[in-house]
Amino acid sequence: MVLMIEGHNFHYEMENLCRIFFPYEKIKTVYELADPGDLAAYTGVFEQGDTTLVRVWLQMGDWRREAEQTVPTVQAHKEKECERLLAVLLYHLFTQLCQYTPKWGILTGVRPIKLLRRLSEEMGLESALDYFQNGLLVSPQKTEKSLHTMENEQRILSLSRPESFSLYLSIPFCPTRCAYCSFVSQSVERAARLIPEYVDLLCGEVKKTAQVARDLGLRLESVYIGGGTPTTLTAPQLSRVCQSVTENFDLSVCREFTVEAGRPDTITPEKLTALQKSGVARLSVNPQTLRDEVLREIGRRHTSMQTFKAFEEARRAGFSNINMDLIVGLPKDTVEGFESTLEQIIQLDPESITIHALSLKRSSRINQTGVHFENDAETAGRMLDYGDSRLAQSGYFPYYLYRQSRMVGNLENTGWSKPGCESYYNVYVMDETHTVLACGAGAVSKVKEPGTDNLERIFNFKFPYEYISRYPEMIVRKDRVKEIYDEFWK
Repeated sequence: MVLMIEGHNFHYEMENLCRIFFPYEKIKTVYELADPGDLAAYTGVFEQGDTTLVRVWLQMGDWRREAEQTVPTVQAHKEKECERLLAVLLYHLFTQLCQYTPKWGILTGVRPIKLLRRLSEEMGLESALDYFQNGLLVSPQKTEKSLHTMENEQRILSLSRPESFSLYLSIPFCPTRCAYCSFVSQSVERAARLIPEYVDLLCGEVKKTAQVARDLGLRLESVYIGGGTPTTLTAPQLSRVCQSVTENFDLSVCREFTVEAGRPDTITPEKLTALQKSGVARLSVNPQTLRDEVLREIGRRHTSMQTFKAFEEARRAGFSNINMDLIVGLPKDTVEGFESTLEQIIQLDPESITIHALSLKRSSRINQTGVHFENDAETAGRMLDYGDSRLAQSGYFPYYLYRQSRMVGNLENTGWSKPGCESYYNVYVMDETHTVLACGAGAVSKVKEPGTDNLERIFNFKFPYEYISRYPEMIVRKDRVKEIYDEFWK
């Protein structure tokens, strides 16, 4: 697909809008009129004194449509207004071409709830909701869901203090790599020899990070160990990692200690006991689906029966706060299949259920091999709508919501929880409420200046072998956290 840009620099937003409708097309962005080929979009802005002309056209084969709008230049110069007008015009042409109207309108950002909160503070709630629907073309259904999510997460946000922070630990290993996955993780079959040394060094980084937090007088609010699949580690290794947290950090006011157990085939009674004895109170068991044929298609080597077994064992081990993840839009899944999965999960009665919309990133195995799932945006949307309705009926409420690029149907991921069982970490990290100090391969620390939107990132090395081989260099970067806080507090 050729995307032509003339008279403006909004290429990033225009590219994201094109990907909503053509997620698998390679987009070539040019800053001049070019041969449109089989599929092309044009966006142009022309300032003409007191007025500004915004023009777009879209062409696919013999199909071609154009649209334009003239607005006062003073209006076009308002923050992102010209960009919004371009997006609205192009969006309407895409909906005509594709005969599909995405429910999030022209929104392509990761954090729509944070956006709604900011708009509410700037213009009042009623005007913000009106802007969501009429300015950004978000459907009434998604606007209402955003409002409820924003209201529900407010209690958690209000608990954060200027000195608050959260801690994230990365375990970048999995039994196998799912076909849709883009995370920096390695299969145990390939990386087993790295795990013992990785665990040793990770515990060292945790100790260094705790010293930095103590020196700054920071207050730990939540701990989250994710991956990858943390329960790829053995029970003794899990104990060691968790104890490195409990022995080095002050957890006296910590509100949550979560481990993303993830794959049911990695969960054993021994590992659950190790986590329980190490102070972990919240667990995530992530089946994604309870249809075995779908599990096989996405490269997961577990069955639905293993999910039920893992959940029962977690309950027997004493876990009273369990989350379960599902995905809509998986290959070979159907609306009826997803409905059956969700009903069985609701019967298990976990404390929270997170529903993700499938996102196929460039580095996923599917995209690398050139084989694409036939994702039907409308079908995935029906699955998500069913999930929203049934979870609300079953006593769950949405408490955090975020989006990713290349999501089927431009949909969303939503965390649903029973009252009092929300994940604090999920809310804090999605809202960018306070500093997140992160340890492990691929982890990114985000140092937040209290009371502002200023945030600086400190990156760890991505891959386990890099993390190990360049560990001394990476550990020195933790001192940068102090430097950033010193700069903030000058």
